[in-house]
Amino acid sequence: MAFKTLDDLLKEGVEGRHVLVRSDFNVPLDDEGNITDSGRITASLPTIKALVEGGAKVILSAHLGRPKGEANPKYSLEPVAEALSEALDQYVALAGDVSGEDAHERANGLNDGDVLLLENVRFDPRETSKDEAERGAFADELVALAADNGAFVSDGFGVVHRAQASVYDVAKRLPAYAGKLVQKEVETLAAVAKEPEHPYVVVLGGAKVSDKLGVIEALAGKADKVIIGGGMCYTLLAAQGYNVQNSLLQEDQIDNCKDLLERFGDKIVLPVDLVAATEFDANAENKVVALDGIPEGWMSLDIGPESVKKFDEVIATSKTVFWNGPMGVFEMEAFSKGTAGVAQSIIDATAKNGSFTVVGGGDSAASVRLLGLDEDGFSHISTGGGASLEFLEGKELPGVKVLES
Repeated sequence: MAFKTLDDLLKEGVEGRHVLVRSDFNVPLDDEGNITDSGRITASLPTIKALVEGGAKVILSAHLGRPKGEANPKYSLEPVAEALSEALDQYVALAGDVSGEDAHERANGLNDGDVLLLENVRFDPRETSKDEAERGAFADELVALAADNGAFVSDGFGVVHRAQASVYDVAKRLPAYAGKLVQKEVETLAAVAKEPEHPYVVVLGGAKVSDKLGVIEALAGKADKVIIGGGMCYTLLAAQGYNVQNSLLQEDQIDNCKDLLERFGDKIVLPVDLVAATEFDANAENKVVALDGIPEGWMSLDIGPESVKKFDEVIATSKTVFWNGPMGVFEMEAFSKGTAGVAQSIIDATAKNGSFTVVGGGDSAASVRLLGLDEDGFSHISTGGGASLEFLEGKELPGVKVLES
């Protein structure tokens, strides 16, 4: 892929120029509004620091959550501005709006090396509009903040699979460059997508099998083995004839799963035991059961220890591993062992086998940090769950395509 990068922009010179950066600050917050996983903020720092050191007037745009096109204090980027101020060791101002009067005043008042964070772009319904004209009008307002001689840096990999105003339409209106994060993500994932070293093992988890049927089909054609756990495995187990009781089940997908197993059954690896619980609760009574042994009315919330061993045997033979999605409800300690075990298997493959291992963002990346696993034990931890999956699936990512020169 041929696109201009941040290094190209820095060579041209950014001193005194307004540079609009689309970052990904969609970080998880607790009930008090505190950031519980700052991984995406940390990943954004190299690009921001390079621009600051180059003397740019940096304007950051990003979204948080799903405010549904209207201002909502719950989804304000204020916690992000505070975290950035601390991480950069300089004050990062938060505009009181997205592209309105306050944003313009603050943008006009920036000195070289200053950083301004715009309020949540999804407070404006035009950001995600399907109408190109509406998105374009919003993009024009964002571009106006960059004044004359401005530039755009795309550094939010977690959103490049969406043709949204701050990602796609702005890039069509300003000289556009890939930030350090986007460049690294694209180059790393391209290596896995195009020429993975075999054996190539894909590990998939997450809630709904309907969301990943296309992914399973696409990757099963390229990988040697596709390991499936998490909520999505129960519909596949039901397709094999098991009674999964109250576990997460998409009955309307059972026939599709039967078809999938008929075509790729030799490649798909499913759990052999489960951790069942009386209810979806951290303190619920639970026990390890066979696939046909979930008590009536119970639900499975994790894969069992024998499944971890089985998956480990497959991962241990790998030379390339791509992992997207937890094996269970890792946020609850009682149901975190499956995810932790599989993650450790991937870490071991990296260290012992020299495997190239990629964590596909989203909940997978969050689980690595929450469970206290060694982030350096993986070759690469992506910041984009959906984006990384679509990239490996072979889909065109609008936010990357628009950067191509």
